[in-house]
Amino acid sequence: MKGNQLFVLSLAACLLAGCVSQSKYKELETKASRDIAALRSQTADLEARKAAHERQIAGLNDQLGATEKRATETGAEIVRLKGTYDSLVKDLQGEISKGQIKVTQVRDKLSVQLVEKILFDSGRAEIKPEGKEVLTKVGNVLLAVKDKQIRIEGYTDAVPIGGALRQQFPTNWELSTQRRPVASNDTPEGRAENRRIEISLTPLDVQEVLKELR
Repeated sequence: MKGNQLFVLSLAACLLAGCVSQSKYKELETKASRDIAALRSQTADLEARKAAHERQIAGLNDQLGATEKRATETGAEIVRLKGTYDSLVKDLQGEISKGQIKVTQVRDKLSVQLVEKILFDSGRAEIKPEGKEVLTKVGNVLLAVKDKQIRIEGYTDAVPIGGALRQQFPTNWELSTQRRPVASNDTPEGRAENRRIEISLTPLDVQEVLKELR
């Protein structure tokens, strides 16, 4: 009888131990599944970030390439424009030394400023003979420029228009496309600086040209 009791107790203990082991296994299996799912999610997130970073790097490389291309083109343009600058300085050396003309180059932009001494008398619209001669020299140099936008702007001072010109130009506003004094109009020297023609050479912007023609 005792032997049967021991057998039953042993069997019950084994069954109980088996149930505990099975429960523990399920628990571990569930935890492992959660861990695997979390790792897969992290891996997917890292791969998505990696792909985003690669796209960002590719975009930055494209921008860098475009910037380098523009820099190369701008550098070449500066060199070409320097040739135009040198030609103007050479052909207009006399006028430049007298302070009648200023030629400046800032990177890929060139400006020729003709002061009033050689262009106009104050309050008059006719170009003086000396001015026509200088404009011819400038024009001959600019004829060789094919890939630049050339803008010519005239500016006046604040001296009222008198005589026969009053009917043609009621005020100095009609003499200038835009008033942009570079000096005070309160002194003869300042007014002399303000009476000028500026010729600007800038990179050709097709869209801007079309806009102005509309």
